Amino acid sequence: MNENLFAPFMIPMMLGIPITTLIIILPSVLFPTPNRLINNRTISIQQWLTKLTSKQLMNVHSPKGQTWSLMLISLFLFIASTNLLGMLPHSFTPTTQLSMNMGMAIPLWAGTVATGFRNKTKMSLAHLLPQGTPTFLIPMLVIIETISLFIQPVALAVRLTANITAGHLLMHLIGETTLVLMNTSPFTALITFTILALLTILEFAVALIQAYVFTLLVSLYLHDNT
Repeated sequence: MNENLFAPFMIPMMLGIPITTLIIILPSVLFPTPNRLINNRTISIQQWLTKLTSKQLMNVHSPKGQTWSLMLISLFLFIASTNLLGMLPHSFTPTTQLSMNMGMAIPLWAGTVATGFRNKTKMSLAHLLPQGTPTFLIPMLVIIETISLFIQPVALAVRLTANITAGHLLMHLIGETTLVLMNTSPFTALITFTILALLTILEFAVALIQAYVFTLLVSLYLHDNT
């Protein structure tokens, strides 16, 4: 119980050098390029899930928005695979780092906003001022809408970081509690272990859901600007 609670979230080092880059590159190994006439079951399932997700995300987009399909699908696969690999024991989850999530959210958000100002300048500016606003409220509402616009990437990154971190912390706490109770109260330890097993299953679902939510919100920002 003396272990640092936040030790699993520390950036791993090897010979004093952060190995986060290697961990981030690792998920790409899980999605090999098919080079056979008939794919095996694993690749077939991956391709089916990719097409299903692509259809769900890009259905509402205009032809200009659909040009982002490859980027959005790659984003979803990267976040989902990174979250799932982080569920392995003694592993590191890069998406628990706010800096990394901000590094993904800000460029994507900036790209959607820049696309909107380039293709729909008047409509993008009109979003800063709701129709029918009283004259004396115009300056205040423009400031509020501008702030809400700039908060979008922060909300994207914080949402992903908080959900993944909270789940890992809760699993860590319940796991430590189960180990302590095994010697004092085996029956209670069995109950906490059952809770831990159910929570682990839930965390696998959360890993995929948070990847989908992050990608879906970027897709919605893109839809508003194309």
